[in-house]
Amino acid sequence: MNSVFAVQKTIREILLKVLDNHSLEQLNKIPEGFNNNLIWNIAHCISAQQSLVYKLSGVPSKVSDELITKYRKGTKPEGDVSQTEVDEIRRLLSETLHQAEKDYADKIFINYTEYTTSMGFTLRNIEDALSFNNYHEGTHTGIIMSIRKFV
Repeated sequence: MNSVFAVQKTIREILLKVLDNHSLEQLNKIPEGFNNNLIWNIAHCISAQQSLVYKLSGVPSKVSDELITKYRKGTKPEGDVSQTEVDEIRRLLSETLHQAEKDYADKIFINYTEYTTSMGFTLRNIEDALSFNNYHEGTHTGIIMSIRKFV
């Protein structure tokens, strides 16, 4: 599983660079033809990881339920986020990665509620969830790279 966490670390480093290289206005801008913005996609990665890895394992998530709800699948930005929220998202990008890696090593993910993703892939255990999460974050990183061209 080390490679799974190494891939997620690389993705999260890319997302941190996006935060570092864009203004608050750019992070919040929804370009024409898009339903969301840079910051929503980044926060959505955190929300989805917490849902796929923690909630489906029956383990309490490491972020607030408000964040998970605000950025879960099917949502869209309801207004601009503040610099304080961006700073929190930045912190959570690193913390949730390291915490999931530690929790996996500590074997806290014992049970898993089977879940079929919108892509039709059925997650049956924590390893499936961690692997699929990388695919999911990679997809949103691609969307982020597209949005960057228009902000």
